[in-house]
Amino acid sequence: MIQFDRVVKKFGDHVVLRELNFSVKPGEFVTLIGPSGSGKTTILRLLMTLEQVDGGTIQVCGDYLSHMQRGGRFVPADERYLRARRKRIGMVFQQFNLFPNMNVLQNVTEAPVRSLGLSKADAAERARDLLDMVGLSDKVQAHPMRLSGGQQQRVAIARALAMRPQVLLLDEVTSALDPELVAGVLSVLKEIARTTDITFLCVTHEMQFARDVSDRVMMFDKGQVIEDAPPEQLFTQPAHERTRSFLHAVIDRSG
Repeated sequence: MIQFDRVVKKFGDHVVLRELNFSVKPGEFVTLIGPSGSGKTTILRLLMTLEQVDGGTIQVCGDYLSHMQRGGRFVPADERYLRARRKRIGMVFQQFNLFPNMNVLQNVTEAPVRSLGLSKADAAERARDLLDMVGLSDKVQAHPMRLSGGQQQRVAIARALAMRPQVLLLDEVTSALDPELVAGVLSVLKEIARTTDITFLCVTHEMQFARDVSDRVMMFDKGQVIEDAPPEQLFTQPAHERTRSFLHAVIDRSG
């Protein structure tokens, strides 16, 4: 479903990703952990085409993401090509990014109507089902400013799902929440992972969540995957000293 092949990303002279190789199978829930600045969020931004690769290729659903074929050779993808591929990928950000002038239902229906061409009635029916799934069926007419942070993030999750993505990217989705609101959002995500065939790529510092929900966990450091293993193995018997020291520091801090 996702394939990174020798991907390089630089910001000026700083190399963020160094010939990065990894893949995610359809329906897998893969979590990326590692210190800040290790390149995790850059991976998500490349998949969302918010950044462009400086080397290598990315494939999503079997199609190249940053390049397309023209005249028998690969060239950088144009905006029309990117727009079509982007529809397969959803993302939930650290910040909720809801439209303050729209109510909850309008926030969830806006993109499907504009981007997917759904009728307003079909989009509203889909939105109500999703808002029920995330526990907000009684908030459809509320505006974001009248919701808690956890409720806003659940609206953002419903909005991403409304686009029917094949891949859903999660970027530290609980980092902006008060601690008592985190559990509710993570519970919603666990249920979505359990009941759908969506492929997830998740960046988080919530180690227990990563352990509970992931099929695989990848430890990143300095733009490279240094360990890739099932969660029980990585969290109980990490093979790499850098992984051991990172987990020790994160678990101590959260405890």
